[in-house]
Amino acid sequence: MRILITNDDGISAPGLAVLKDIADEVAGPDGHVTTVAPAFEQSGVGHAITYTRPMSIYQHGPDTWACDGSPADCVLAGIHEILGGTLPDLILSGVNRGNNSAENSLYSGTLGAAIEGALQGVPSIALSQYYGPRNRDLENTFDASAVHGADVVRRILAVLPKEDPDSYRLFFNVNIPPVPAADVQGVRVTPQGMRPGVGFHTEPLTAPSGKPFLWITGGNQQVPTAPGTDAAVNLEGYISVTPMRADLTDHAALAALSGINT
Repeated sequence: MRILITNDDGISAPGLAVLKDIADEVAGPDGHVTTVAPAFEQSGVGHAITYTRPMSIYQHGPDTWACDGSPADCVLAGIHEILGGTLPDLILSGVNRGNNSAENSLYSGTLGAAIEGALQGVPSIALSQYYGPRNRDLENTFDASAVHGADVVRRILAVLPKEDPDSYRLFFNVNIPPVPAADVQGVRVTPQGMRPGVGFHTEPLTAPSGKPFLWITGGNQQVPTAPGTDAAVNLEGYISVTPMRADLTDHAALAALSGINT
């Protein structure tokens, strides 16, 4: 199996090293893993692509390249430059430091890479490590991802449905719960949830010179979503697997809005 891996935390992020181990295990002894990751942190850039300037790309190590673009850029560079236009069998993105459940998925560069992989016609999975009081102080905070990551990827690949070539294909948002590996309860396929009252906001900062700045800050990640949705099962100790597509249409609303047609 040929696997392309990337992330949004940058080429030197510890989660990328964890993902490389996961990919090596999934690819098997006869497989091949290629890494193309951002040269610097790209968290929160979503599915952004860089098309107003050229990007630099350089070899960072064996089968490893760094690109000064977004995670989606890295997928494009990996497929069309490094792999010479040959599609890999699988794209993996992560392992993100922090969850991409619920509303976080809409901002995530980790998910952005998986979206681009799906648009390119490749099965794509984003993996993120949730943090909380039970795992944030562990010696290896990616413990649960390292132990369970390859297994959940294999589980997804074993049940991939046949895709309609004329529709947006599936990609998968996987979130590893905020617990030690030994306390992971299992895997749950879930819809995306929404944390009530939780969202990003601004926090003002004044520099010593008096110049005003703003930090963008997030909300409480320990607030559960509705029962059975992603963050809710994560906080119960389960790995969530959320199937997604790039089609943003609210199909249920189409009929309700049909009265505006002329």
